[in-house]
Amino acid sequence: MKKLTPLFIALLMLGACKKTTIAPVTTPVKFTSTSYATLGTYDATGKPSYLTTKDVVSTNLMSYLSNTLPEHTDLRNSHPELLSSSASADIKITQKSNVAITFVSQGTGISDALGFYTYPTNSPPASAADIKTITYIFPSVGLNSPLQPGDKVNIGSFDAGTSIGFVLMQNGWSPTSKSVVNDAVHFCSNPVLNPEVDPNLKKHAVLINYTPENKVLIGFEDLDRTDSRCDNDFNDVVVYATVTQ
Repeated sequence: MKKLTPLFIALLMLGACKKTTIAPVTTPVKFTSTSYATLGTYDATGKPSYLTTKDVVSTNLMSYLSNTLPEHTDLRNSHPELLSSSASADIKITQKSNVAITFVSQGTGISDALGFYTYPTNSPPASAADIKTITYIFPSVGLNSPLQPGDKVNIGSFDAGTSIGFVLMQNGWSPTSKSVVNDAVHFCSNPVLNPEVDPNLKKHAVLINYTPENKVLIGFEDLDRTDSRCDNDFNDVVVYATVTQ
């Protein structure tokens, strides 16, 4: 038998110890420098005390929505143009305006919450550190939400040059403590703030134009899109905004 040299043995050991590095598909995003606020109080079900006059959500709109974002149907196959669109779900304020958000529907098994943040339009956030405050719009907007289609909240008056972004907080409502959960996983309308590494998977909010009523719906996906349980149907929470001067 041929005798192995010490150098050859050392090389074999080095090769055996070398580990293959696998790039992560998702990287947690922490909002450690962000503060959290509410627009008012809410009851034990998460229903806001600050709901304003309810909108009428037509049966035609609901039918259109169910046909466009059917349950458990991957949007990449049914309407890939919604995901490939460069249009942002953020609201850009071009003159001083009041903004209201209306709940349309939810189709999730998770107790989500919905909030918003603002930033200068000409300086969009590059990381979670740029989000100074997140304000809850609907504390409970997902599973067992008390909200009904048309429930509406005024989120405030905003100056020109301000943009409003949205954040869907996965399990952001605790049915046990009957309160919001600030350290829930955040999925933002700004893709750069989301945890997926693949840029094709970072989008969590899509815009759906409903031209008969001049409304633009915002549909959210509430699971990490690298998760095998994610169905990419983007109907987990659906809302629309009303901007008035």
